[in-house]
Amino acid sequence: MLSNASSEATQEVLEEYYRELEGFSLAPLWQVQETALIPEPVSKASPYIWHWRDLEPRALRAGELIGTADAERRVLMLLNPSIKDRIATTNSLFSGLQIVMPGEAAKAHRHTPSALRFIINSDGGYTTVNGDRIPMEPGDLILTPNWTWHDHGNESGEPIIWLDGLDIPLVHLLEAVFFEPYPEDVQPVTEPIDSSTAKYGVGTLRPTWEEGSKESYSPLMRYPWDQTWATLQRLAPNVDGSPFDGVMMEYTNPNTGGPVMPTIACHVQMLRPGESTKAHRHTNGTIYHVVQGQGHSVVQGQKMDWEPKDVFCVPGWTYHEHVNASATEPAVLFSFTDTPVLKSLSLLREQAHPQDHQ
Repeated sequence: MLSNASSEATQEVLEEYYRELEGFSLAPLWQVQETALIPEPVSKASPYIWHWRDLEPRALRAGELIGTADAERRVLMLLNPSIKDRIATTNSLFSGLQIVMPGEAAKAHRHTPSALRFIINSDGGYTTVNGDRIPMEPGDLILTPNWTWHDHGNESGEPIIWLDGLDIPLVHLLEAVFFEPYPEDVQPVTEPIDSSTAKYGVGTLRPTWEEGSKESYSPLMRYPWDQTWATLQRLAPNVDGSPFDGVMMEYTNPNTGGPVMPTIACHVQMLRPGESTKAHRHTNGTIYHVVQGQGHSVVQGQKMDWEPKDVFCVPGWTYHEHVNASATEPAVLFSFTDTPVLKSLSLLREQAHPQDHQ
């Protein structure tokens, strides 16, 4: 018969045994098993909001104080206050605010972390990705995927600012970060201007003379805001949408219909006038940017009032819900998540709040 008998070893004998294990870089799992195998996730990140009224003047000040010779990229990091000694906005994602001043060019380089740019202010900015020069207009989503050459420029008379999103914390955890500067400050433009949009921008059409990309990221580098906004306006009056997210759409890879990059999924959602969503939580963490409108989100019981251009984060497995405060105007949120990673590992879970609201 099996038994669960306790050891008769004395405390002194056990302590001596544990000290002996340390000398061989060993340790007893049974002392920490309850910490390693917990009933449900508890994120190291905390909910947090960065207000545009605080961000913009400090970004502009960085433009005055820091030149292109002083910084590879002039970025203000949005660091989660609960995560120490790591470049992280959520546990696996990073976000920052990047500014390029009039007449400047940010040097060309490439790296293994995947990146996106959601354009906030721009009238004459561009990004070049693998020889394809891409215009940057407010509301556009621009991709600079894993190991693609990219540089940025500003030919306007005003500063351009965008929201950066990268999987830096995840790639650091995997110890797979590589970085390489381009031999010149700016890479040559070798493709027709905005060529990926011309080829793939319709979404339902694809050039037959090209095989589907063997890369795991989208071949479309720019998702223009005018198309995104038109889609939201067309759908909103005619669909129920999600009870948790309103009218929510995913930016997709036109070759696969899947996420735009293997580690990052991007979404845009409309909260119709007066709309409030039910609360839910999921294992993926999310970083939100307010494109337009005013309202608030309740994240783990914390109310966050937001307005245009604010940024806030929702850690994984954290209840959250959204409210559009206007009775007449829609609110629009852009967001990016680590959903593709969790889904590929069969770790993606979602749960509705038992009372619908917090």
